[in-house]
Amino acid sequence: MAAGFLLVPVATLPKLCGGSSLSGPPFTLGLASGDPRPDGVVLWTRLAPEPLNASGGGGMPQVEVPVRWEIAHDEGFQRIARRGTASAAPDLAHSVHAEVEGLEPARWYYYRFKAGEEISPTGRTKTAPAPGSGDSGLSFAYASCQDWQDGHYPSYGGMVREDLDFVVHLGDYIYERKDTRTLEDFRNLHALYKSAPELREAHASFPFIAVFDDHEVDNDWAGETSEKDEPSDEFLKLREAALQAYYEHMPLRPSAMPRGPRMRIHRRHAFGELAEFNVLDTRQHRTDQADGRLIALRQPASRDETRTMTGSRQEKWLFDGLARSEKRWNVIAQQTMMARYDYQPGEGERINHDQWDGYTAARDRLLDFVGRSRPSNPLVISGDWHASFVNDLKADFDNPDSETLAAEFVGTSISSGCPWAGQVQAALSENPHVRFFDGDHRGYVRCTVDKRLWRTDYRIVENPEAPATTLTSWMVEDGHPGAQPA
Repeated sequence: MAAGFLLVPVATLPKLCGGSSLSGPPFTLGLASGDPRPDGVVLWTRLAPEPLNASGGGGMPQVEVPVRWEIAHDEGFQRIARRGTASAAPDLAHSVHAEVEGLEPARWYYYRFKAGEEISPTGRTKTAPAPGSGDSGLSFAYASCQDWQDGHYPSYGGMVREDLDFVVHLGDYIYERKDTRTLEDFRNLHALYKSAPELREAHASFPFIAVFDDHEVDNDWAGETSEKDEPSDEFLKLREAALQAYYEHMPLRPSAMPRGPRMRIHRRHAFGELAEFNVLDTRQHRTDQADGRLIALRQPASRDETRTMTGSRQEKWLFDGLARSEKRWNVIAQQTMMARYDYQPGEGERINHDQWDGYTAARDRLLDFVGRSRPSNPLVISGDWHASFVNDLKADFDNPDSETLAAEFVGTSISSGCPWAGQVQAALSENPHVRFFDGDHRGYVRCTVDKRLWRTDYRIVENPEAPATTLTSWMVEDGHPGAQPA
């Protein structure tokens, strides 16, 4: 129980709300599951009868509320697998993060919540395969960059019709606004985004593995530095509010709960012997960008050996995990494009200093490690840049004939536009390691994996009424780094 709050049954809530009933049903933001393991998942919801209430409290009173959850083998909840009660507290915006254990591996379950007499919609989730298993394949999608002002989310409508095991969200789940400063501001912005029915349906259909990028906090932030270089104490106060609101609205385990302005979000997810996902945090621990953020002439500081994208501890964690892995496919799921991209046709070099190009030494350390330790089938999936790329990650980007160490698949955005697509297109000849580029279409990426083959399909949605279609397909064969047209 949180200090200073009472724990009361929902039936008594009208007496604590001025003698009147709640202003509406409490499950307006839907429900979600996440971080699948062989024996369980985390279940999420938030009680918010008035999700956009100016207070940021969702129209709930300042009391803790018991919320019952149950997870079943069948959609009719006749065969309950597990049930329990969680406390929805005001200090976490009446959000619920229920860790469920004791489930069977590699199977679908149905779940729901109950608060008093109110019952949530039904969600569906799936556990990961058991350790040691590896015969069955895997299908997942990944997405990023869903700016509300750039349009609605028909891409999620296409996603829910896919046969997927889970979804990876690589960041920019919300986009901060100029006036997004307080915890209440961030709570209401998340609630606004959750008002999209397609997004709620996607969460209710698959477990999500989610990580933030910059816009959940502040554009292009780096460590303790904001885009506008405001005083560190002020920015850390904003970062604390942003990370708490992110936790409150995502299906993350309680172990991810922020501690002040810090939050451990990097983690691993294994799927039998077939694949392991190393989910990186490339914001909290990175060095500030070199002068000339975004697309500008390369700054000499970008090559500084001390510059880091992940921080030394996370870098070691990643290297140790790759070195020990016995999985067939070793995935690095992260935010910004890893491959080099020179935006300057002809002489000179212009780069995006917010991407791995601005942290050349960190990228070199990673690719050198991959070249030396030879983890099985390394791949990188990335978001951030509102465009689709298929890249070869080279041992030496200055030598097109050098060894390809891994493939990188950069996914397009759910809704955010790509006004810089022309700059990319004009410089493609400078970047022979880029196998494919498209900046005109919005959508998501679907991947299907077995022991022999990794297939990546770039799925696009032309308009809200149109079904998802495949723009291009690429494959990576077991034991052969680099992507080939499927």
